[in-house]
Order: sequence, then C-alpha cells, then structure tokens
Amino acid sequence: MRQRFFTLLLISAIGFASCRKDKNEPDIKQYDDAQIQAYISSHGITGMQKDTSKLDSSGIYYKLLLPGKIVPPATTLQQLDYPDKVSFVFTLQSVDGKYISSDTIQNRMEDYLGHLTSNILPYGLQMAIRTIVKYKGASARLMIPSHLAYGVSGNGTGSSSNVNTKIAGNQCLDYYVHIIDSYKDYDMQLIQSRVSDLSTYTPVESIAYPGYFYYYKILTPGTGTDKIGPNSTITATYTGELLNGTVFDGNNNGDNIATQAISSFAVTGLSEALQKFAVAGTKIAVIIPSTLAYANTTAGAIPTNSVLKFTYQVITVTQ
Repeated sequence: MRQRFFTLLLISAIGFASCRKDKNEPDIKQYDDAQIQAYISSHGITGMQKDTSKLDSSGIYYKLLLPGKIVPPATTLQQLDYPDKVSFVFTLQSVDGKYISSDTIQNRMEDYLGHLTSNILPYGLQMAIRTIVKYKGASARLMIPSHLAYGVSGNGTGSSSNVNTKIAGNQCLDYYVHIIDSYKDYDMQLIQSRVSDLSTYTPVESIAYPGYFYYYKILTPGTGTDKIGPNSTITATYTGELLNGTVFDGNNNGDNIATQAISSFAVTGLSEALQKFAVAGTKIAVIIPSTLAYANTTAGAIPTNSVLKFTYQVITVTQ
C-alpha cells in the first residue's frame, strides 16, 4: 500500500519536473494536491470531495460522515463560528504513514473555535470545522494540505523518520473529527463500546447530577460496620485509569496506603459510590462519566472530558 502511494507521488513529481522545464514551477498548493490525490488513490478511499467554499479552493478534501444535530434550546441547526466553544475528539495520520495518533480517548479538545491554533492545532483544521463540519454532532474525514497544517517545519519532537514522534515537513494530514453535542450521550456510547464486562456493573443515578449515571461493581465485599460519610477519612489503595487502560494515578497501590478525606474528593461519582457502597474491607470498581469526574477541565495526565475508572480497596474508615 505504501509502495503504491509513493509510486503515485513519484509520477506526480515527474509531471512537476516537466512543468519546470517550461519554467512553470508548481506551487505548494499543487504539491499538496498531488500528495492528497495519491494518498486517496493508494488507500482506496472513496467519497472524498474537494472544498470549494473559497473561490480558489482551500485545498482541503473531505467526506461528511454524520450530519449535525439541533442542540436545545435552539430549534434549528446552529453553525459554529469562531467565538463558539467547541468540543471534539479526533484521530490523525500523516500521508507518509510515519505519524499515527488514532486514540480518541487521548485525542480530545475543548476550546473556543478561534483559539484552536493556540492549542497547536492546524489552521486548516480550524477552518474545516467552521466551513465543512459546521455543526455540533457532526463528524467528517478531512485531508488537510500541508500549507494549512504545519508547513515546511512539521510538528513534534525527535526525528521525522521515527513513527509517532514527529510530523515531517510538508506533510498533508488525514483527520477524523467528531464534534460532541452532548457528553452525556457520548460518554454512554463510549462506556458501552469500551467496557467489555459492563453487564457485571450496576448503574446508579447520581445524587448531585440527576439523570447522570455511574457504574459500580463490588470485587470484594467489606467486613467493616462503619459507613463512609461526607466527613469520613479513609485509608485505601487505589488505581485510576482511562478507558484505554492508561493509568493516570497508580502511586497508591499494593503497600502504598493513602489517607484521604472524603470531603476532599473532586470526582463526584467516586465520592458518591464510596459513600453508598463501601465499608472497611470493600474492594470496588467504579466507572464514571466525564460530567461526574473532571468534566471539561484537565487534571494532570487526564484529557478533557474523560470517562474514568477507579478501583479502590478500602482499608479503614474513621469519622
């Protein structure tokens, strides 16, 4: 597949060389277009269209996968504009195949649309969200030309010859983007698709956020009699992880015992689950949607709007 892509790109380069003999130098837009067309052909991609929202074309190719949704209280589709806050997940691959970032658990962004380039995202992606994807709830595959991406310098650290360390210079980018309209619905779909043993968990409606549910499973029943309350202090070992298995807090496992005041817990779903279902000796697993976790804030290695899973072994409870 890769050999076919580079063969097609070589043919395009030969065509450009012929142009140079006539002193008709190809510009970066022509070079990018040749890259993208060769990539589409070599990968057998169908249904891509070239953006014509500008008179001379932006050079972006796209395929809409899901239409937008009407988000209450609006009664019609509301097109995204630069002052609007936008939240989305994405995957990314450079057309040379040397940079691949395909995990939407890690690839998340929430900011004002006009600020996306401040988050080191390409101007072409910002443009495409505004003029092509347009609406919350929509998703699309986007081919961003290099002159609207990271240009001649590329992006990242290390050598561009190593996979997943740096996007090389003059590389067009293959994006999948999904604009989130409701994290309540998106988190539910994510939990159902990523948690293979979800049927062994019990859903519980949050007290603090009615209509939102966390999931718990008792791994080891407790033997204590003191219930955990809002003013309790517990000693415990625990692990916190994302739904792709990435452990963001694994420092308090095994013999490393943490002392924690329940009133200091920032994760609403975890606090509620421990108070409702755990006593001394309980080992419990809890899956928590983003609204009941850190919502749209980042916390250390936790991306914005992340679903979290905690496994807690409660050792003691004091009031």
